[in-house]
Amino acid sequence: MSEAEQRAAVVAEAMTWLGTPYHPRAAVKGAGVDCAMLPSQIYFACGLIPLVDPEYSEQWHLHRDEELYLSFVKPHAREITREQIGPGDFAIWKIGRVYSHGAIITALPSTIVHATLAANMVTLDDMDRDELLRTHPVRFWSLWGPRA
Repeated sequence: MSEAEQRAAVVAEAMTWLGTPYHPRAAVKGAGVDCAMLPSQIYFACGLIPLVDPEYSEQWHLHRDEELYLSFVKPHAREITREQIGPGDFAIWKIGRVYSHGAIITALPSTIVHATLAANMVTLDDMDRDELLRTHPVRFWSLWGPRA
């Protein structure tokens, strides 16, 4: 499968999760998922990463300085700039003390799919218009291209 086909598969899979209720540490399409498990389930379903099932508490990002979420991302992706993002890439925001909220880029320049507590479900949003996201630091990651 080409990179373009893989990216399209990631976006298509992400769209099938829309409306799934937000539920901490869950990973069941249509039943419940959070913002950490959603990207891992999407990339796994597309055959791009192995199953990732990390241990974490619901509020780990508020009480610790350890970059736990990034430790799950780094083995599978490379960091890229905003100018390099494409459909299927990953964004992660610093919410609380660490980078702790993830989303899949579905369309340029800024459409994402993410599991959000505010909406209590998986939604399609614009990361540049979402007040919480646009006011917090963000990093971008890609599963494609050379890894450092």
